[in-house]
Order: sequence, then C-alpha cells, then structure tokens
Amino acid sequence: RRRLKPLRTVVAWRGRAEWDQVMVGLYCGDSRLQQDALDRVSAWKSRYGQKMPLAVDCTAELIRCKVLDSSGRLKSHELILSYGLALVRFVNLITERKQKMASIPLRQLAREVDIPIWVVDLRHELTHGKLPRLALCRKGCDVVLDWLRKTYWSRQLGNNLCEGSEDEDEDEEEEATNTELGNDAWE
Repeated sequence: RRRLKPLRTVVAWRGRAEWDQVMVGLYCGDSRLQQDALDRVSAWKSRYGQKMPLAVDCTAELIRCKVLDSSGRLKSHELILSYGLALVRFVNLITERKQKMASIPLRQLAREVDIPIWVVDLRHELTHGKLPRLALCRKGCDVVLDWLRKTYWSRQLGNNLCEGSEDEDEDEEEEATNTELGNDAWE
C-alpha cells in the first residue's frame, strides 16, 4: 500500500532554518536582531502578499512597535498610537473570520481563543475611548506577543521557545511543516 504524502505549500521563506532564525530574532529582545528579523518578514510579505499568515504579520507589527519604543525616537503619544494600531489590528484580524460567520461579541471570541478580556477592552478604548497610558499599551503588546509565541510560532515547529512540545514525533512535524507554516489555520 502506498502512503500518500501531504500536499506541499509554497511559502515565502527558504526553509525551517530561515523560519527559526526569524522567530528567534523576533523574540530575542535585541533590537538590532529584531530589526533584521523584521526586514526578513518584510521580504516574505513582498513575496507572499495577502497569503502571509496573520500571526506573522501581527507579530511583526508588535515587534516593530517595541523596536521603535526602544529607539527613543518617538514621543509617548506617538508610541501609544503605534502600539494601539498594532493591538487593534491583532484583535480585529484574529476575530474577523468568526465574525463573518455570525455576529459574536469580541469578549466571547477572546475567551474562546484564550486572549485576556482586558486586551479586548484595551482595543475598545483605543478604538472608541480615551487613549490609554503607554504602560498599558506596552503591557498589552507583551501579553499578545506571548500569546502569539505560544499559540502560533512555537506550535509550528515544536520550537525550543515552547515548553513541553517535545512529545510530538519529529517525522510528523517535518511533514506538517510545509503545510502549517504556509497557512493561517492557527486561528
């Protein structure tokens, strides 16, 4: 009996090594290495366009805010707007598909995907209310980046950034890599 191989998906990155390098660069905390990773994501986006996984796009936008913040080039209100846009986009993009099927409150959708309710409330304030303090935007960014790391990045390849994922069979991971890395099924 012949075993069917999984369908391969064309992706913007060269392979697992490049993917790992970008993921580690984004999450390393060194703004120079983060900028290199952001440049690589920009190249992926130019090749992949609208097919870029939403998690990659959201992560890049949030890391870009942190790099700008650490540079000291922006004033406090500019940083609030930058973080705010990235956080609003994150909440809107991850809930968009489910919202198309039925009108479901964002707080309920956030609970379903394990996003803290206060992040949705922060998004609401950024969109409809008075702008929050910079410290709250920074905290929201950190929480969302951690959520993205656990929910998307680490799960893609069983990466060392994820605790306790070594149980999976490496062969299954390798076969799944080409299909999972290219889609946005993480939602």
